[in-house]
Amino acid sequence: MRTALTHLILTDFRSYARSEIALDGRPVFLVGPNGAGKTNLLEAVSLLTPGRGLRNAALAEMGRRAPGEPNGGAWAVSAILMQDNEPVRLGTGLEAAGQSRRAVRLEGEVIPTARLSDLTRQVWLTPAQDRLFLEGASDRRRFLDRLVFAAEPGHARHASTYEKASRERMRLLTDGPADGDWLGALEARLAEAGALMADARARTLAALQAEIETRADRPFPLAQLSLTGEWESLAYQGVSLEDIEAKLAKDLASGRARDAAAGRSLTGPHRGDLAVIHAEKQRPAAECSTGEQKALILNLILAQASRLSRAESAPNPILLLDEVAAHLDRRRRAALFDEIEALKLQAFLTGTDEHLFEDLKGRAQGVHVDGSNLAILDTE
Repeated sequence: MRTALTHLILTDFRSYARSEIALDGRPVFLVGPNGAGKTNLLEAVSLLTPGRGLRNAALAEMGRRAPGEPNGGAWAVSAILMQDNEPVRLGTGLEAAGQSRRAVRLEGEVIPTARLSDLTRQVWLTPAQDRLFLEGASDRRRFLDRLVFAAEPGHARHASTYEKASRERMRLLTDGPADGDWLGALEARLAEAGALMADARARTLAALQAEIETRADRPFPLAQLSLTGEWESLAYQGVSLEDIEAKLAKDLASGRARDAAAGRSLTGPHRGDLAVIHAEKQRPAAECSTGEQKALILNLILAQASRLSRAESAPNPILLLDEVAAHLDRRRRAALFDEIEALKLQAFLTGTDEHLFEDLKGRAQGVHVDGSNLAILDTE
């Protein structure tokens, strides 16, 4: 399903008092000095999906605020999406300061946030992910889960169920009362959601590996992927969901005393990790250069985007690539731009130097960003 953003209005969002821009569905590059608001605009677009956006920020942080104010007030992001040449009017925001949930409206009617995944799916890469292979496993899990979620929106619901049940179980184990029946019910819920999470991760990883192996003609390093978590490994090996669920429930029950002493659950998909090896060099990604690591991550993003672009019953992905071009040499930049165009995807890229996007001119819209001012550049 061809999906593209054609109109965007920001009201009291981050650095934007009120800004509006019309787009034609092609890729978009945003240029301007550091601090001009380029990433803020990408974050606004990312909020057209479920979740907390590419910064994972609290809602109160997103409202425009004066210097010294800890939190902002109400804010809104409104958009028009074209889906197979039909306009869809969509909006989200915080309708009053202090609210704990953002509102989402489709054609003026309130809808659940989860419905956004029926309208637009996104994959993003930000500077915060530059150290993906050097930081802890939790960052890699979040990165993988974002790729899974773009293909299987239900994954977010299973993860939320798992996290909620895990917190409640630990509260009972550490604060009591450690009622066996109550713990058993929570562990059953944990095991069901955890098995579904592990299975979705393994399925996505297998599909990504197959896609990556078709990309030898691109100037991006190929990756060998694996999952080091016990439960994901079982799913990857083809163990049934029922058997994974039963084993996880049993291990959780037998590990109550151990988990209570540790103050955390020591088994489950929340402890899994994504391992990436540079295929040509046969070296872990963490041992590669910064440029190679960035190119490996980008190739994963593009592989997932390529997969999703072929789906007929789901929206094409929108790519958000923050400060990616500056980390690529001219050959890889040109290859990235060519691939975005070939996949017929709308992508938003940011950079401080317009020359970085020289090879996109004539094929994309350029926008100069400066505070709340958005101006279309002449790129033809």
